[in-house]
Amino acid sequence: MSENFDSALTYSSYLAVDELLNLQRPLSQGPEHDEMLFIIIHQTYELWFKQLIHEFAQAQRTMENGDTHYSLAILGRIRTILKVCVTQIDILETMTPLQFNAFRAYLSSSSGFQSAQFRKVEAILGRRDTRMAGHLPPDVQAEIALITSGNSVWDSALAYLAKRGHAIPTDVLNRDKSLGYESNLRVQDVLLEVHNKDPESSMVCERLVDIDEGMQEWRYRHVKMVERTIGHKIGTGGSSGVDYLASTLFNPVFKDLWEIRSRF
Repeated sequence: MSENFDSALTYSSYLAVDELLNLQRPLSQGPEHDEMLFIIIHQTYELWFKQLIHEFAQAQRTMENGDTHYSLAILGRIRTILKVCVTQIDILETMTPLQFNAFRAYLSSSSGFQSAQFRKVEAILGRRDTRMAGHLPPDVQAEIALITSGNSVWDSALAYLAKRGHAIPTDVLNRDKSLGYESNLRVQDVLLEVHNKDPESSMVCERLVDIDEGMQEWRYRHVKMVERTIGHKIGTGGSSGVDYLASTLFNPVFKDLWEIRSRF
């Protein structure tokens, strides 16, 4: 059976390169040299957020299907993407406070807090907070509400462990997924058994710890980048800037996996 190929397809048309390269539209007069870097870095972040959403969805499917090896591959890819997100901050930090302030006023009310995709990433990872999307358009709020009504990545991981024969409490598996997960000593007891008796499942758990650490690392680097650039000024869009970002630090996503560290 022969396959049909588009002979007119080119590298440029497949990747929509022309359209992509026309999406950088500086607003400053000149424009200021560093505004281009600022735009490209943040557009790239949005592309990575899109890929993270895509990968997390697949990771949830593979874990809920009990597919250990594919889950490990996808979770490892997610961790690597997070490493790239952290490394991009190194590039952004080559821009000095004076260079940023040369075009900052043109950002007006726009702010990273308005990134719908990052809010979706947080929702997928288990954030259940009605305030997280209140400033976003109604259609985006509806999309995030749909995410928060279903399994988080941790819920999928618990389903994976149950499928592997581990005694995850039924009330935990069947809990209201629209509510935030609370640390559970019974789950922690099971996790200790997983690490001691099921090496494959423990590897999946450790991949989740890698991702959790990667998210925390990204948050920390983001905070320090903002602090070195604007100090403790109010952020664009009226956000509290560094003070809010700092409040998000050291809040693990997969709390039970961290709680058991002192019990090994």
